[in-house]
Amino acid sequence: MDIRHLKYFAAVAEHGSFTKAAEELHITQPTLSKMVKLLEQELDAELFDRSGKRIELTDAGRTILRSSLQIIHAMDNMTMELQEVFKLERGTIRLGLPPMIGGKFFASIIEKFHARYPKVEIKVVEVGGKPIEADVESGLLDAGIIILPVESANLFHLQPLLEEKLMVVTDTGHRLAGNKQVTLTDLADESFILFIPDFRLHHLIKDACLETGYQPKVVFESSQWDFMTEMVAARFGITLLPETVCRSLDPARFAIIDLDHTTLRWRLAMIWSKEKYMSFAAREWVRFVQEKFAF
Repeated sequence: MDIRHLKYFAAVAEHGSFTKAAEELHITQPTLSKMVKLLEQELDAELFDRSGKRIELTDAGRTILRSSLQIIHAMDNMTMELQEVFKLERGTIRLGLPPMIGGKFFASIIEKFHARYPKVEIKVVEVGGKPIEADVESGLLDAGIIILPVESANLFHLQPLLEEKLMVVTDTGHRLAGNKQVTLTDLADESFILFIPDFRLHHLIKDACLETGYQPKVVFESSQWDFMTEMVAARFGITLLPETVCRSLDPARFAIIDLDHTTLRWRLAMIWSKEKYMSFAAREWVRFVQEKFAF
């Protein structure tokens, strides 16, 4: 059933005249009559009593009119809502962010995106990189920010965002606190405070230590970098964090030491699925982030 047939039928019912309805619809009267006749044939029912000077709805016609108006109204609403989606006046973005990344790197970007598209809802899930990869792959998340390298890279579109050195963080009384630079070998006897295994940085640091020739002694793991640094301040161990995070630490409580290691880097990227459908809002988010990072 063509929605136009219902609209033509409703217009004739409203005006009680094929002529007036045809004028309103900007079509010829024969065309309108043909369309209404096709609808009657499809429904196998007469919708108008044409025996008098003014056409009247039959019982079947009155029943169909009620349903037709509901359908027309629903279609009009759907069209308006779809236009709002196209114009990004509504929509939802499901974004995965590791806890360390959100506040330091993406709070201002989310704020600017919201200012441009205030009716688009952004739902942020704060988890480690491994769950983010799994949820982007399954479609639970539209996009995610992760630390490279990414597993199953062929499943994702990948946009590198930025790269930073990792710095060694110790308490100010630590034996290495006065050093300007250390190597991973210098840290062989240290107690390490790391992110939990859900985080890519956990594995990057452990693998780099293994390549250097030792298994790091991990004494504490957390999903929160600020909790980790508090444990460092309590002299529980040392940790490795990106430069940006280290710059926010209190120099009266922490020593920040350059790490001399060419391959152990903190590389941030955005991923989104190659296979899953992306909403207009999610696609605009990807474009917006690329714009802000000048790609």
